[in-house]
Amino acid sequence: MTQSLPAALPKLPMLPWLPEPDPARSPFTGWTRSHWEATADHWLEHIREYSSPLKASPRLPGHVTRDGERREGMETIGRSLLMAAPRIAGAGGQDRLGLAAWYREALLAGTDPEGAERWPLGVTCKSPLLGVTNSIVEAANIAFSLYIAREWLWEPLAAGEKKQLADWLRHHARLEVWGNNWQLFPAMAEGFLRSVGEDVSGCTGARNVARVESWYLGDGWYTDGPEHSIDYYNAWAIHPYLWAWYKMTGREDTPEGRRHLERLREFVGTQSLMFASDGAVLHVGRSLAYRTAVLASLWCAEISGVNPLTPGATRRLASGVLANFTAKGVGVDGPPNLGWYHEHPGSCQAYSGFGSPYLAGIGFLGLALPPEHRVWRDVEETQPTDGPAVVRPLPDVGWTVSADGGLVRLTNHGSDHCGLPVGGGPDPDDPHYAKFSYSTHTAPGTGAAWEDNIDGHVALLGPDGVASRRCALRATRMHGLVSGSVHIPQLYGKTLPGTAVTTVSVVNGIHELRCHLVRGPAEYSVREGGHAVAGFQPGEVGLTGDSAWVSNGDVFAAVTAVHGWQEAGTTRYAGANAMGEHSAVPSLSTQRTEDETVHIALHTLTRGSVPAAETLKATAAVVVTGTHVSVTWASGASHDFDLGTFVPWDGQVGK
Repeated sequence: MTQSLPAALPKLPMLPWLPEPDPARSPFTGWTRSHWEATADHWLEHIREYSSPLKASPRLPGHVTRDGERREGMETIGRSLLMAAPRIAGAGGQDRLGLAAWYREALLAGTDPEGAERWPLGVTCKSPLLGVTNSIVEAANIAFSLYIAREWLWEPLAAGEKKQLADWLRHHARLEVWGNNWQLFPAMAEGFLRSVGEDVSGCTGARNVARVESWYLGDGWYTDGPEHSIDYYNAWAIHPYLWAWYKMTGREDTPEGRRHLERLREFVGTQSLMFASDGAVLHVGRSLAYRTAVLASLWCAEISGVNPLTPGATRRLASGVLANFTAKGVGVDGPPNLGWYHEHPGSCQAYSGFGSPYLAGIGFLGLALPPEHRVWRDVEETQPTDGPAVVRPLPDVGWTVSADGGLVRLTNHGSDHCGLPVGGGPDPDDPHYAKFSYSTHTAPGTGAAWEDNIDGHVALLGPDGVASRRCALRATRMHGLVSGSVHIPQLYGKTLPGTAVTTVSVVNGIHELRCHLVRGPAEYSVREGGHAVAGFQPGEVGLTGDSAWVSNGDVFAAVTAVHGWQEAGTTRYAGANAMGEHSAVPSLSTQRTEDETVHIALHTLTRGSVPAAETLKATAAVVVTGTHVSVTWASGASHDFDLGTFVPWDGQVGK
């Protein structure tokens, strides 16, 4: 038996802890505030099921990192408190589970320096590490939560208890940290201490915040540190913690505070395009096990009155995301695990333990708003991707976001999460940054698929057949719907001598025309992969004319040879994709006879009806003259560019 929900969303199984859908107030999702409260309570009850005697060290099922169980227990409390705090605040301390008293006990047990369940004190982030650094992260999460529910978590504490907790926070507020979003973690601890009149001598929050602000790119987005590391840390760390810093320190109405609110508004406007109408979230970047944390900035903007979406559209978008994850089983039968819709360690990072997924709790921040707030009271309205097809270039980020065909695609010529110079050792790239395209309904291959590195990538292959890596981008450029980048192929920590690849993408509806200028010895062959499509049963694959295609019965991906390709193929994998056990990738390949070659492929990604082969072939008329490319789409749109000059760069090939 299933609950009846609108057709756009996956159907929910009958879950005894969920209220009935409310199609009158929520015609898109059926979800109301009561559904959010019930889901939060259900997730938080999982923690009580695995609680320790003093509540500070729950032992959930799942992975334990090298830091050990004490660290994981601390993380479970710190991150789940991000969910509990808005639940407490929004209910005026009268929530069903009595969360405030429970978490006060856990906080005091964990910060008791002589206690049986004391948490490890953090150490400065400097190699070689002399202890655990993750305590700094949890100090930030706890400080954020204390601010959200100060009246119920902090104020009832006795003077000695406040001193104990403040001492623990202050220790972490004074530590030096890694040069990325971690800069904001000591600032969070300091910010809360300032807000309650505690000593903050020796803290450097203002300096750290200024560093992060200097990493602003545009369109609301920051890079996570000085490299090209653009991902959802904007959504669940950079924006929420900057927002909280300015509020906790009374600087919201300063020029810097007002500037951040404008950036927050821009961010929500662009990020809101990254959610499909069925609630699926664009699958890109690291730490994706945090799932609903992607909603945190949306709620910050709503709380501060800078949200570009209406209250009804805000709830529709947020509820769509939570309902989709719930329908796929996340947090239903136990604590949320390390994965996406289902457990998938291959898409997670070594720093993630059994408590890590509870960072999803910051995505429940909207519960801090009272029940009578318009975001909970208004009738749902359309989110930006519910209507006609939309395409949005983000030139300062290097991304193009397009929503059409029931899903959202991202063309990536801006984020690589890699540094320079190339210095030997393992290649530093990551499948969640290294691909040319991502979407809401596909995920990059991991494990064996990442070793092969077919999907979403153009690779040079030597006689041994091993694929080159993209790693760090050397230059990027965007001009309207045309975007491009240059990379130097590398392998085993070394660039391939004499090589460089310029890639230019042109987006049109459900298609992307991907064009490559490959420089390098002719002995290197070239291979291009499309999106990896996954499901829980083996999908269909096929070769039709000049196209290779794969389908799971819902999502269809194809790559069609336009210029410079000889052979089409498909490759299957098992256990190598976060979207499902079985995955397949379409690809094109060719031998080369010259040291400079041009290769052009049409990438198609859609849901529902499968385009016919002749339709794919007729999608775009492409004329190649040397390195000059002219494309005219069936829609009538046209573009001209030269692969040799579109992306300005220093011309230094691999050595």
